[in-house]
Order: sequence, then structure tokens, then C-alpha cells
Amino acid sequence: MPTVNEVRNQFRTPPPEGRPMMRWWWFGPSVDRHELDRQLQAMAAAGLGGVEVAFVYPLSPVDTPFGSDKFLGDVRHAARSARDLGLRFDLTLGSGWSFGGGHIGPDLAARRLCWERREIALQAYDVPVVEAWPGDELVAAFVGEGSSGVPSTYVEVPVTDGRIRVPQGNGPREVLLAYSRLTGQNVKRAAAGAEGPALDHYSAAAAVEHIRCVAEPLLMAATPELVGSVFCDSLEVYRADWTPGILEEFGRRRGYELRPRLYELLVDTPGSRQLRIDFHRTLSELYEENFVAVFQRWASGHGVPFRIQSYGEPPATMSSYRFADLFEGEGWGWTSIPETRWASSAASIHGRSVVSAEAWTWVHSPSFRATPLDLKGEAHEHFLSGVNQLIGHGWPYSPSGGPGLGWIFYAAGALDDRNPWWPMATDLFGYLHRLSWLLQQGTPVRPVKVYVPASDAYAAMRGDVGGSLNLYRVVRRLIGDEIPRIIRSAGLDFDLIDDDALAALDPAEVPLVVVADAATMPEATTRWLDAVRAAGGSVVSDPSAVLPAAPVTAPADVGVVHRRLADGDVYFVANTGNETRTVRCDGPVEQWDPSTGAVAVVDGSEVTLHAYEATVLVPGSSSVERTAVEEVTVGSAGGAWVVDFDGETTPVTLPHRWEDDPARATYSGSAVYETEIDIPQLDATTRVLLDFGVGDAVPAGIESYLPDNSYRALLVPPIGVAAEVWLNGVPCGALWAPPYRLDLTHAAKPGPNALRIVVHNTLANALAADEHLEPLVESVTAQYGHRFDMQNIENAADFLNSGLFNPPVVVLQRQA
Repeated sequence: MPTVNEVRNQFRTPPPEGRPMMRWWWFGPSVDRHELDRQLQAMAAAGLGGVEVAFVYPLSPVDTPFGSDKFLGDVRHAARSARDLGLRFDLTLGSGWSFGGGHIGPDLAARRLCWERREIALQAYDVPVVEAWPGDELVAAFVGEGSSGVPSTYVEVPVTDGRIRVPQGNGPREVLLAYSRLTGQNVKRAAAGAEGPALDHYSAAAAVEHIRCVAEPLLMAATPELVGSVFCDSLEVYRADWTPGILEEFGRRRGYELRPRLYELLVDTPGSRQLRIDFHRTLSELYEENFVAVFQRWASGHGVPFRIQSYGEPPATMSSYRFADLFEGEGWGWTSIPETRWASSAASIHGRSVVSAEAWTWVHSPSFRATPLDLKGEAHEHFLSGVNQLIGHGWPYSPSGGPGLGWIFYAAGALDDRNPWWPMATDLFGYLHRLSWLLQQGTPVRPVKVYVPASDAYAAMRGDVGGSLNLYRVVRRLIGDEIPRIIRSAGLDFDLIDDDALAALDPAEVPLVVVADAATMPEATTRWLDAVRAAGGSVVSDPSAVLPAAPVTAPADVGVVHRRLADGDVYFVANTGNETRTVRCDGPVEQWDPSTGAVAVVDGSEVTLHAYEATVLVPGSSSVERTAVEEVTVGSAGGAWVVDFDGETTPVTLPHRWEDDPARATYSGSAVYETEIDIPQLDATTRVLLDFGVGDAVPAGIESYLPDNSYRALLVPPIGVAAEVWLNGVPCGALWAPPYRLDLTHAAKPGPNALRIVVHNTLANALAADEHLEPLVESVTAQYGHRFDMQNIENAADFLNSGLFNPPVVVLQRQA
């Protein structure tokens, strides 16, 4: 484990580990190798650490279908180019999601249990079993006395020689027929040549067939030695709750037969709750052993880690992650329980030092709306949820020189070098790299554990009547948002723990467990909680009265991540709100600036964080000197301004918003603002700062069309959206997030000074006027079918703010 001094010395220029990566969408797949090289070079130049290649639906006619020799050659070429540039190259083991394709036949495809109810009279029935749809299989038949759902108990009736034989009864009755049916779900967003059914995630034979037909050729094309990891996206195999052989597996694992009591999945009985727990737990185990473990063993055999987003349907538990090598989540919301918390808790408990997040999945929709501030703000949310590796969502492959703006993914950010603000990318990704690397050092300090009521979640699952099999989502609903909010608002952190995690945790080292009114838990879990109490720990349903004091006092909107190093502690502290906040510390701390890597000392007990600003605090003494300063504002910067758009120069007054001019409303690019500022005679201890102000806070929900999971910073900044500043021809830095302030001292001179500000906006303005996108979508839909819907494109022009809004002021900063 490193020391504080070792981490401090590398913080300004950290090793490559932790650089943000990008999901790289290949549409079609139709790619040009020269363009692949150009885009990889652009990523490397911007400070990205690598790519995760994802093969998705066509956006042009396809002559190299998924799996073809030419396609595999393109994969091989990209992997070698990435290696030559020092970029990590990760592979998604299929096209779209979830795994599947044309190689998956009915015997290996995802299945569900379906029920048919019929009221019958008292006479005997002898009914032929009819296959209503190819692949249908009758599993069992039951009859119960009574009608209209009255029966509470049923008996199995024999099915022999293809006939259901219902004996005579005493009156009205109800027959229940249980069928195994194909879900019918196909691979979502599939590339040309990758279409077909989603595979059965409970079947080892299905996993092996997918490896043989898809994963192995992909990995061999890329060459295992060049692949950073192989990847499985989130589990979205909806309502898949059946697999051939489950009756035998259930009996072997649970110790009693399922078939005679199968109806209790549908009908409430005194024993149905436990049966549903046992049934869904069996599904979780089959997913772990026959899907995750199978892919992990295969990847390990080639020396490549297997990375997975293990949540969704099938009902993956938090500890299902332990069968993989690398854990990944998605979703933001640091005071609640996003999927990133599911993954980071598993990583903490099961000994993985790096945990990644699919970041910016729905950031400020539609494509090209996201600003560097949006990306920074959402990244903080992931860091606060325990993540320390970002994989951006994402970089759309788009051919250079095409019509309009080119190709974009149907949803998510388009985070590539087409964005006008891209000159800021190196600063943005360098900032995120420092924090990711820092948060990979040492170990997390999370004194609170929150119990995952998996048994209650299993009992609540009713896939047979349209309910969710997503264990994560049911657990999140059962725990609620108040428990994590109380813990995080107190400046503390927590891990989720489930029944399978307890073997890795010493109860004597767990001071506080929160159990949210769990009605059912295994006996082993009850004994473990008793051991926590016996060792002096607390087990409570409401943590508010028993939380320990936090070393950093966090006000509203401020989150804290605590990491322990060999000889000290570091705290990542982030303001997630749109107002300035003050953080209080116990005694002096070092303050490490993630924007620059610079180290300063805070001698008092307060640290100011501007909107969406983050810092790193390290308690204790330091050899770094601290100097008190005072500031004096000497006036606004200049009076007469001119602005230049592509060589056309005109006088302008501030504030200046491009969208107010109909001729500029759909302009995406850059504009140059120029004026003169007067600076007084300075002594050696005075610094000259240029301050643009704080911007205007906006309320949540102002963009009502945005889904709840679409992140945007709730701030209209004083610069729309980013700027580079020169004084007297000397570069002074870039501004794209609060505080909007720069040091001009090295370029300043007494008297008049030439100020030049280059403002860059987003590509959303041009997207709103792109006449090529809709015909493109219509043409590929006509040729390849309906594979996607573009999201929120009609809102591309809503609430855009480009330009320079506040006349900056000159501030003199002197030693006190």
C-alpha cells in the first residue's frame, strides 16, 4: 500500500492507470482502417486511456457483416493500432446486448415460464397437448377444486402420451397449465449479421456455444495479448425465468421437488413465499455458475480478464460479481443506490481494487448537448459511489467528410473530436485521470454496511405475472432512498452486503449494519448479525442515531470518499450542487487540486467549494508553505468588445448570447472576443486574476423532456460553454467549469493589455439544423428494419446558451 508522500509525488502526473476510456461504437459494422487510426490517434492525443469496442446496428449499407473475415481483420487492425498508441483495447463479446445471435437455436435460447388458467366442470377431461408456438413445452398441469381463482391448493395431473388427463371432480374446478416458452427476445441494437435470439443465461451449453461462434473468433482476431479485458454489458434478458433442467437443479440444490409445487409460483399458499425464494435463488446460482463462471474460465485460459455489468435480468445478486474478474456498474446518484454502488460494494468486499462505471450513458440528452461541466459533474457522482475507472458512453465511429454531422448513437453523449469544445478535452480527461488514479490507491473506508434483503426480493418477484426479475431494482426499492441519504449526508460511506458476502467479512470488524426491516433471511445471516452484536457492533434499521462522527463535515450537496493509505488518509470531497459550499475539517489539511495537481495548505478549518467543484484533502502537517492573501477588484475588463465569427468581425456588447441572433442560432463552433484591459503597476507579490463570475443556477426539471437518469449540471455558466484565454498573445489557460477564474500574472504588463477570449459551444446547435440525420435513419431502417429510435433530437435546440455572458473583472491578489 502506498504512503501519502508517494501518492502526493505522483498526483500531478500520475501513471497511465485510471485514464478514462471510451466505448467505441462501430455501426454496421462498416469501418475504414484509415479512419480507425485517425480516431484512435485523436483519443490518445486527448488523454484517453483506451477503448471498449461495441458493435451495433448499421448506419450505412454493410458489406462486412459481423463475424466476416473482413470484419475480424478490422478488429485485428484496430487492436494493433491501439497498442502502438499505448491505448488499452477491450472487446465486447458480441453485438448489441444481451449475448445471442443466429448461432443460438431454440434449445439454447432464453425461456420463460408461462401459465394458462381454465375453469372446467366436474367431468373428466382427456386433452391433447398442443404446441401453440414452435418451442412451446408443457412442463406440468394442475387441477384445484373451486372456480374463479378460489382454489388455494392444487394437485398435479398426469400428462402421458401427449395428453393431459384430468380425473373427475366434485364440482367446478380450475386447471393450471405451466408452459416453457421462448421469450422471443432478440439481441438489441444488433449489427448486420449478428441478429438472433438472446441466449439462455442459465445454460452452460449456451454460453459455450456463444464462446465458440462469437467470443473466440473475436478474441483471436484481436490477439489475447493486446486485449485489456473482454466485456459483457448489463443483463437485459427480460422475464427469462426458465431453463431446461431446472427441475433437477432445484431438487439437487434445495432438497425438495419443485414440480409438484410449481403452481405456488403463481398461487399464494402458506409455503409459497419460501418456494419463490428458493426458485429465484436457484436462478441466481445457475446464472453465476453457467454464465459468469463459464466466460471467466474461458477468458482466464487466454490470460484476459472478464469484465461484467452484473445486474438486471437474470436475477444477479451483488455477490454474483465474484465469479468475474473486473466489476462494472452504471448510473449516478451518490446519495442513493445506483448500479455503481452495487458494483463498488462487491469490489470492496470481494477484493477488487478497481471498479469501473459506464459513465455518461444518458448525459444531457440528446447527443452533443453535453458540456465539459456536465461530464465533470456526472463523473463526480460516479466517484462518490465508489468508482475509480470511467468508461465513457461514448465515442461514435463516424466517417470523416460525410454529409451533415455524421453518425451518432441513438442515445447518450457523442463524446468525440467533432465537439467544438474539444480543445478542453485534454484538461477534462487529465482532471478525471488524476482522480481515478488517486481513488485506486489504498483501500476504501466505509464504516457502515447496509444489508441486501435478497430473500425478501426473491419473494416479491413475480415474473409469471409481468413482474421484474431484476434483483437489484427490487432490492433498491426495499431498502429505499432514506437510508443511504442519511449515511452520505453525514459525510460517511457504506457498502452493501448480501448473504454471500458475509463469508468474506469478519463480524468483529463491522461496527454498524443497517437492516431495513428484512422479513426473511437465512439462518447463517442471523448468526452473523448476532456475532456483530456480540463483538460490540450495532445492528439497526435506522442509522441516524448511531452514526459515528465524520472527519470531514459535509454540508448539503457535498459528498466525501475516504481512502486509507499506508501512513495516512485522503479524502475526495465534491460539491454536487449549483451553489458554493463550505466544508469544515478538524485541523490543518493539505489541499490537492485535481485540475493541476498542485498542493496547498489550508491552515484553518474551512475549505470553499464552488458549484460542481471537487478537491482532495489530506489531514496533517505539511512542508508546503501557506501564505494568506487578500483580493481587490479593480474593475471590469475593458469597455469596447469585438467578436469574430469565421473572419467576420463586429462590435458587440456583453452579455452576448449567440442564440439571440437568428443568423447564429444554429451555429456550432468558435468565436473570438477581443478587448483591452488596463492593469496597474504591480509589485512582486501581487497576482492578476480574471474573474468571469459564478453563473446562474437553474432549477431541477427545467428540461422536462429529460429522463430521470439523464445528468445535466444545473447551472448556466458565465461562458457558453468553454473558453481559452490569451493576454498579449500569451496563453493563460482554459475555463469550462467553476470557478471561472484565471491567473494572468505571467502575461500581464502595466497599462493597456490585449485580451483575447476564444469561446467554444456545443454541436447541439448544428444538430438541431442537420437535414441529413432523419433521411439517414429512414434509409437504414428501410434496409435493415427497425433497430433503434433516436432520442430527444427534437429538443436539440432547447435551452442552449452559447457566448460570453458576463464582462470579466480584474482582481488583484496580494499577500496579506
